[in-house]
Amino acid sequence: MTTGNRQDPAPPSRRIPRGVWVLGFVSLLMDISSEMIHSLLPLFMVTVLGSSALTIGLIEGMAEATALMVKVFSGTLSDYLGRRKVLALLGYGLGALTKPLFAIATGSGLILTARLLDRIGKGIRGAPRDALVADLTPLELRGAAFGLRQSLDTVGALLGPLLAVGLMLLWHDDFRAIFWLAVIPGLASVTLLAIGLREPKESDGRERRNPLRRDNLRRLGKPYRWVLLIGALFTLARFSEAFLVLRAQQSGMALALVPLVMVAMNLVYALSAYPFGRLSDRMSHRTLLIWGLLVLIAADLVLAASTHWGVLLAGVMLWGIHMGMTQGLLAAMVAATAPADLRGSAFGFFNLICGLAMLLASLLAGLLWDHLGPAFTFYAGAACCLLTLLILSKYQPPTSSTAP
Repeated sequence: MTTGNRQDPAPPSRRIPRGVWVLGFVSLLMDISSEMIHSLLPLFMVTVLGSSALTIGLIEGMAEATALMVKVFSGTLSDYLGRRKVLALLGYGLGALTKPLFAIATGSGLILTARLLDRIGKGIRGAPRDALVADLTPLELRGAAFGLRQSLDTVGALLGPLLAVGLMLLWHDDFRAIFWLAVIPGLASVTLLAIGLREPKESDGRERRNPLRRDNLRRLGKPYRWVLLIGALFTLARFSEAFLVLRAQQSGMALALVPLVMVAMNLVYALSAYPFGRLSDRMSHRTLLIWGLLVLIAADLVLAASTHWGVLLAGVMLWGIHMGMTQGLLAAMVAATAPADLRGSAFGFFNLICGLAMLLASLLAGLLWDHLGPAFTFYAGAACCLLTLLILSKYQPPTSSTAP
């Protein structure tokens, strides 16, 4: 409704700065490049390189743990240097340069090297990229700006596996040709960032302290340590999604169609994240996390029960709903239990602990898969969920954060 001389304000998407759109499309292009490879990588390692599930679990665990642990330092470094674009370029450039290594790999050693360098790049670029979004955007538009960047990132995560499926059908399961093609959107991402983004003259100049100082750890109290324990157990329960791809391979579907598992999961995740995010504003984070763990238990039990494609699809969709329900909840619990002046330190320790837990989770999943079978791996994931639920039942959130 408008009055005679008042105009309706432009929608947020129209007012978001051009630089945020550039960063969003940079993320989209890099995600297309990465997911074209990552949605096929477990299949490539098993069918072409002859790798075991333990090897895949070790590589995936080390890669994701590396990304989480590098994030501890990249934000602080970007503040010290004051040039966020340089670090973002370094991170995206490192990611793009790893893509040819997958195409020429003849053994697991080069795959491990490529995955570690790729995840180091991801860890380097994440914090300065998000800081650039904040630097470029007025305070009242930051929520919309971060939402836009994440949305474009999710589009890339959907398009990458879809392209992989189409090219596998077109090129008769030629993994290496697809890996070479994935180099193009990766280089396009770096080029767009280099020529399309102008960094603000003055970035936030606040001095940041090293998040890994012992005196900071002493100031973080018992509620925070409970959240650390919950986060570690939660990460153990949710091992690498590479095992979803391996489970799909066992269903008997054509090799070229296996990446559709990741498309289905990311689609459900993308569609459920916003409504559950709205719900988290109205209910306790702890309660929603409990429901998310129950959904993950259901996903594990379904995935353990059968390799029929219909059952597999149901399990993968439940996994995606779980992701939509729980994404960001643990971060909110960290923020609620840490002193305001130590939140950077709190997130640093939290990422470090979860990185180590991710390494252990994927390693254990690979061991169980090889020695006791895929079903037992998912049953073990469900058991970790039950243990996390037990710890959550003992956790009492601070009185100031009962309403998220």
